Amino acid sequence: MINSLELGKKVIKDKIPLIPKNPGVYRMINVSGEILYIGKAKNIPNRLKSYTSDSNLPIRTERMLSLTHNLEITTTNNESEALLLEANLIKKHKPRFNILLRDDKSFPYIYIGHKDKWPQLTKLRGKKSRDGYYFGPFASIGSANWTIKILQKIFQIRVCDDNVFKNRERPCILYQIKRCSAPCVGHINEDYYKKTVADAIEFISGKSRKIQKNLSREMEFASKELDFEKAAIARDRIKALTQIQTSQKINQTNLDEADVISIYKESGKTCIQVFFFRSKQNWGNQAFYPKHDNDDNVSEILSSFLTQFYENKSIPRMIITNTDINDLKLIEKAFSQKEKKEIIIKRAKNNNEISISKLAEKNAKQALTQKLYQTENNNSLIESLANKFDFNNNINLIEVYDNSHNHGSDSIGALICFSNEGFVKKRYRKFNIKNEKIKNDDYGMMKEVLFRRFSKAVKEKAGSLSLPELIIIDGGKGQYSVSREILNELGLHDLPILAVAKGKNRHAGEEKIYHESKEYILKKNDPLLFFIQRLRDEAHRFAITTHRAKRKKGLRKSLLDQIEGIGKQRKRSLLNHFGSARSVESASFEDLKSVEGIEESIAKKIYDYFHE
Repeated sequence: MINSLELGKKVIKDKIPLIPKNPGVYRMINVSGEILYIGKAKNIPNRLKSYTSDSNLPIRTERMLSLTHNLEITTTNNESEALLLEANLIKKHKPRFNILLRDDKSFPYIYIGHKDKWPQLTKLRGKKSRDGYYFGPFASIGSANWTIKILQKIFQIRVCDDNVFKNRERPCILYQIKRCSAPCVGHINEDYYKKTVADAIEFISGKSRKIQKNLSREMEFASKELDFEKAAIARDRIKALTQIQTSQKINQTNLDEADVISIYKESGKTCIQVFFFRSKQNWGNQAFYPKHDNDDNVSEILSSFLTQFYENKSIPRMIITNTDINDLKLIEKAFSQKEKKEIIIKRAKNNNEISISKLAEKNAKQALTQKLYQTENNNSLIESLANKFDFNNNINLIEVYDNSHNHGSDSIGALICFSNEGFVKKRYRKFNIKNEKIKNDDYGMMKEVLFRRFSKAVKEKAGSLSLPELIIIDGGKGQYSVSREILNELGLHDLPILAVAKGKNRHAGEEKIYHESKEYILKKNDPLLFFIQRLRDEAHRFAITTHRAKRKKGLRKSLLDQIEGIGKQRKRSLLNHFGSARSVESASFEDLKSVEGIEESIAKKIYDYFHE
């Protein structure tokens, strides 16, 4: 009888004669259609032969082959295209046997529109679809916000959105605290405002010394002309600029446009630190923890990280690493073709590069040490939880549920998830309560949320989350009973539930915990109680935040949204013309007709709606 490993090899052997000797990407697939592994090759058949001819394959590869039921091939024009396609598919499908970049959030940019009459300063994520100047990426929202505050302080550029800007009748508080020049009410002329914006663009492009000299000349000239108000503005900007220059982390390496990437591996886990340098300034750093096997070497991990990390991001002209990487020339070529400019990837060599590379590596080591300690501590707490309540199964994932509503309105259910690595934000979910009859019923809401969540998982619907090993409910006996009832109906009799009820006076430390037919009260200083409180509080925070966001969205709905035929464009035209929905309500039929984009029939519909 042929074992599963030999069957997997046979699948590949049978496919090899049918595959052209071209560059491309191959996908190994199991019996249920799950993609196990995605790889690239200059010559696909030759690469696949290594899986079938080598008798000393790594254990991971043998496991992968033993699960392989099918093989799919996509050919490309060249190896560079294959590399980029591989990165794209890995990020899309997240195969279990690939090295994976798990934290793949987009980074914020600062945006200044150059075609606007009164350019706005704001931050943006995603595609650069608008015309204007983009500065970034910044390592975090915090870094971007800090830079925006600096630009506000020095240059006093508006940050309000266009609708607010057009409808203001008096300056906002930002003008009072000298963070905005109030172009909305004409406190600055257009030419001078655009000059200020141009100065801000130069500043963020790394030309702060030039700006300081220009401001000094401007202050001197204004003083000679006895325009002391203008001189005072220039003086305050010089002062702010000087403070920033002394407090800001200046890029000592003189890197104009580069990412410094250092990898550190310990105990089979890895941390990669990315330092962003743009316009000779350090725009922050970010830590990443890629998923990989224990025996994967740092060169292999880092090369895979680079292709996935830059798959949907702009690539700087230079990437500096603390170690050699696999396929260096190929990655350089692929990146250069993608960006239509020369991209250089190199290991740190000169003193300055080595210095910043070592700093990034030090940060990676510190972050990984903290991560490993946190994971060990979480493992200990989860083990204590399992022992306390005699759970038979190993606990890897914990889901916690809570509800939130306001007297039955804007009712939502919230799900948060926890593993040994901490809170798993990508598994957080919110549920808008659909059944109108239960929007003020905590029991009914919990039943609906759990049914919707677990019925999908049981039926293995696309996009459904995998099952956890433990459920925690924010509630008492009643919530426990209805939760148990729903899970039993779905056949999940073995999935344990804990219900955490607040004490008599709702004081922390007086919680009652319900499991099966027992009631537990833990000691106030018990680390396990703190752990359960932490999980419960995070679920409560997420539920409240989600509820408030929904409520706020509802409050923002205009009376105009209730009129048939009034879309975003017409609504914007009406609000820009009249200033508010209430003003639209009191407007005459003739006034409504005069609004650009509002035809007579629509004007009549609006007028009739408010005056019937």
